[in-house]
Amino acid sequence: MTAKTRPIPAPRIDPELVAYWEAARQGRLLIKQCQACSEFHFYPRALCPFCFSDRTEWREASGSGTIYSFSVMRRVPIPYALAYVTLAEGPTVMTNIVGRDLDAIRIGQKVRVVFEASESGQPVPVFTPA
Repeated sequence: MTAKTRPIPAPRIDPELVAYWEAARQGRLLIKQCQACSEFHFYPRALCPFCFSDRTEWREASGSGTIYSFSVMRRVPIPYALAYVTLAEGPTVMTNIVGRDLDAIRIGQKVRVVFEASESGQPVPVFTPA
């Protein structure tokens, strides 16, 4: 028997995030890197949050990370886990943890990115235990 999964809401695709969502359709996770200070950052934005340079570029992330913090939502029809995952490149992203017994999720656990279809069909990056 397959466990029910919570539908993922369709993301809003702003013009400056088209490259991010197109890469997700290809199964790739992109993050921004500043060309002035070399720092990676997420949420993608035009200006670097570290040095405020406008010289930011998309880079493909490794897709691996570590759970920094998480919370399991149980008082809903289909329980799910929200987490902050620190990527190998440094930024921390808010995401869902999928493909695992919710009671087995742990802080410090290694995870990798996978892509699941949202309600619109647009793939969304989520993480699963490595």
